[in-house]
Amino acid sequence: MLKEILHFILHLRLHYQFLILSGGYLLGGFLAGEMNVDTYLWQFLNVHILLFGGATAYNSWWDKDKGPIGGLKHPPKMEPWMHPASLALMFAGQAAAMKVGIIYSIIYFTSMLFFWLYSTPLARWKSTPHLSLFAIAVSTGLNSVMLGLLAAGGSFSLQVLLAAAGASIILVSLYPVSQIFQIEEDRQRGDTTFALQYGVAGVKRFFLSFYTAGSLLLCIALMLDSLLAGTLLLAGTTISGIIIAQFIFGLSGRKEEYRIVMKTKFYASLSFVTFFLAAIIIRYS
Repeated sequence: MLKEILHFILHLRLHYQFLILSGGYLLGGFLAGEMNVDTYLWQFLNVHILLFGGATAYNSWWDKDKGPIGGLKHPPKMEPWMHPASLALMFAGQAAAMKVGIIYSIIYFTSMLFFWLYSTPLARWKSTPHLSLFAIAVSTGLNSVMLGLLAAGGSFSLQVLLAAAGASIILVSLYPVSQIFQIEEDRQRGDTTFALQYGVAGVKRFFLSFYTAGSLLLCIALMLDSLLAGTLLLAGTTISGIIIAQFIFGLSGRKEEYRIVMKTKFYASLSFVTFFLAAIIIRYS
């Protein structure tokens, strides 16, 4: 049983949540203009362990992957009890979210709903290229920024919405890249993913256009708050985009390219996370 529990923890892919998916939440904290430290830190753990971790385990339970997946090169076997356990984590997080406020809890629940629609066979948006992109953009992109904003004590504005949209578009631009090495397994499972429908060339074109558009939108929105921060981010996203594109345009769709894909995603996301973590520390210290 202890071994199974350890396997379940692995399926939460916490390193993936903290290093890749936390950028939106940190962006929200930066844009808040104030910082409720206790609430912000507790909800950071809630969002990235209970919500994102639970949703990742929930998706793994339905996928039952045998080959490499994002953040896990050798995913351990999922046991029957892990299905309700993954749901329990998300609902526990929902209960914790209600302490922040009604709007916060509604946004949290919306992400839960989209994660459910993404994975469950009753809807299985994951098997539809455009619905899967929409689910990821809202649940881990837009909503992540909003949750970070509200947890820090901030409020909605046009600038925040523009920044959140930009961050979501950047996130979505990288999403199909992680499907490249899974094309054959997705085909066998019957999931028509973005990479399967549009091919490796389509993934490359999609990244180039969406990463550029998202970066420009985010940087412009950030400049409305801080010209220095927006300018630095524009320089950073430009340099990162060139480096990431070199990796992505060298991919051909082989399973052996898993390591390259993961390194690319970690580099892209970690640079984004590091920037806004430093920006938060500087702004509120």
